[in-house]
Amino acid sequence: MTMVKTRFAPSPTGRMHVGNLRTALYSYLIAKHAGGCFMLRIEDTDQERFVEGAVDIINRTLQYAGLSYDEGPDKDGGVGPYVQSERCKAGLYMDYAKKLIESGDAYYCFCTKERLDSLKTADGYGVYDKHCLHLSKEEIEANLAAGKPYVIRLNVPEEGTTTFNDEIYGDITVNNAELEDMILIKSDGYPTYNFANVVDDHLMGITHVVRGNEYLSSSPKYNRIYDAFGWKVPVYVHCPLITDETHAKLSKRSGHSSFEDLLDQGFLPEAIVNYTALLGWNPPDNQEIMSLDELIRKFDYTKINKSPAVFDISKLRWMNGEYIKKMSPEAFFEKALPYLNKAVPDQSIDRHVLAELSQSRIETFEDIADLIGFFAEVPEYDCAMYTHKKMKTDPALSLEVLKAALPVLEAADDFGNDALFETLKSFAAEHGWKNGQVMWPIRTAVSGKEMTPGGATQLLEILGKETSLARIRAAIEKLAAYVG
Repeated sequence: MTMVKTRFAPSPTGRMHVGNLRTALYSYLIAKHAGGCFMLRIEDTDQERFVEGAVDIINRTLQYAGLSYDEGPDKDGGVGPYVQSERCKAGLYMDYAKKLIESGDAYYCFCTKERLDSLKTADGYGVYDKHCLHLSKEEIEANLAAGKPYVIRLNVPEEGTTTFNDEIYGDITVNNAELEDMILIKSDGYPTYNFANVVDDHLMGITHVVRGNEYLSSSPKYNRIYDAFGWKVPVYVHCPLITDETHAKLSKRSGHSSFEDLLDQGFLPEAIVNYTALLGWNPPDNQEIMSLDELIRKFDYTKINKSPAVFDISKLRWMNGEYIKKMSPEAFFEKALPYLNKAVPDQSIDRHVLAELSQSRIETFEDIADLIGFFAEVPEYDCAMYTHKKMKTDPALSLEVLKAALPVLEAADDFGNDALFETLKSFAAEHGWKNGQVMWPIRTAVSGKEMTPGGATQLLEILGKETSLARIRAAIEKLAAYVG
């Protein structure tokens, strides 16, 4: 049996979109599930869209995602080069295009832009009329000798049909009359995306081609090229569209459309990869959280869905939170440290304590700022926050509690969590207050937050005596003005 060989063939045009990541991931999983080969090929023939540094982004993304390729620009498997512009320099695509000219399956086209524009209808669409197919050999040679610009077009039959099979969508048939004589070699000598794709996939031994379903309409064109050469057509796997929560196509404007966008927002690579695998596929047991090894074991490309996959950022956040919880304290601390330092610049507050408070309470690392930022500064807040119906407390009672508790805390020699808890517990009992009626206003005073990681006395210990007392005094002033 032929070894399964897949490829990821991105164009270096910027950050890697989630759809591109899914294509890479599914290609990787198909190859690895079958014990095959996963290859990276850089398709940079569209020089106008080339973005400097984009190849580095591709390599970095694959590395962070754990998708190690077996063949690629720096791993020659004997079928290189693996960069299309380098393959162009060898004249590879032009040689194959000329073979099709010799067989009558392609032809030189010297039509000017003006003539091509004249074929278009009012809506801007027009099918090429095969004008140059009928040029004589002498006319062609004269045009070439004169240096007249040309493209090379595929000669598609005007009658009959072309049928191709996709593993997800089944057999699809189109009338050849609907297929234009597409360009194989552009006027700049570079191959078109479609032509280079087919030639490279064949020469590099690709058995399975994974791509988005927006390429379904192009597949008959690919097959016409395969048929013209007499080459075997690979297995096609067209993946469903990825939409946002409103069912619109996921776009760059969403702010989380690329892998690096998500990394910048504090998501873990493992969680992104796990979630991306589920954008169009689910294992039979409906397990959601899976390592890359588990995905390799369970992935079955024949079970990919046809219907669009919704990119639900809330679901990704939940999954990322589960991954964060499972991190070792050491790994979490290392990853979280830059976020901790940004949220709380004051180095007198123990970073390890802040990390411990954060790990089980965040879904992304960016959440750290909102969770613990109050340790750096009390945010602006509404005094209505002091109201807690269950504890039967309100701003007026809170003001009374804080005024009474302040001297007790000022006199405290031990400002540790346990000692403070016992002190305030006794204080509450002496005044006939419930513990919550004391702890709630103190916690609110020192944090300015309705929800905090840790209780009142734990926050007091972390902030230290001086800062804690200063915040309580400020809260008394704020409440006094509010209560009137």
